[in-house]
Amino acid sequence: MKKNPVRPLLKGAQLETEVRTALAWLKEHSSGKIRDGMSRFGIPSDHALGVSMGDIQKLGKKLGRSQELASALWDTGVYEARLLAAYVSEPDRLTAGEMERWCRDFDNWAVVDTLCFKLFDQCPHAWKKVEPWAKKKTEFQRRAGFVLLACLAAHDENADDKIFLRHLTLIESGADDPRNFVKKGVSWALRMIGRRNAALNAAAVAVAKRLAESTDATPRWVGKDALKELTGPVVTRRLAKMRD
Repeated sequence: MKKNPVRPLLKGAQLETEVRTALAWLKEHSSGKIRDGMSRFGIPSDHALGVSMGDIQKLGKKLGRSQELASALWDTGVYEARLLAAYVSEPDRLTAGEMERWCRDFDNWAVVDTLCFKLFDQCPHAWKKVEPWAKKKTEFQRRAGFVLLACLAAHDENADDKIFLRHLTLIESGADDPRNFVKKGVSWALRMIGRRNAALNAAAVAVAKRLAESTDATPRWVGKDALKELTGPVVTRRLAKMRD
């Protein structure tokens, strides 16, 4: 996939103009219907305009990559501008400190997932953030740790099996968090690790079975949710093709 071109350094008045222009574009493409419907998906609309993800991605391609612009868009606090930051940020220039600052601002699952899936898992600091975030107390910050692990399992083709095996312990210890967006993040991470190859599938299935046998409803749900996919026909066929 062709990556968006990196922009020349933006600063001062030019940067402010770029931010205003991007916000104006988003407002022009906003819809009250989309904004009003966000609550159905558990997304707060207090700071939202109501712009489709397709339009946000379109604007991201139009703008190109600029870390300064991404940071300035994030600082607006506008929901769509923060999603746009995922497509505008430069993964190699996004610092560990900036990742931490953005993580502290997370207040909904959609921004968490978009940032992890489209940006954070491409950053050189990604693996160092997984465990600390997964051990945080707050719901969306903790979700970010498990979602980032899921995205690394999906996208980091060079990662050794050993690192995923170590993180299965983190998953098992986090599976008792009953908060909706945390437990779903835990399940996602377990399922994505189990999809990588046969060896990791076997290890993930073993964890899922232990969780499914728990007397506690939350880990039992995580285990059953993961088992359904990891032992299902789609993953089974995929792993069989990998062995051929």
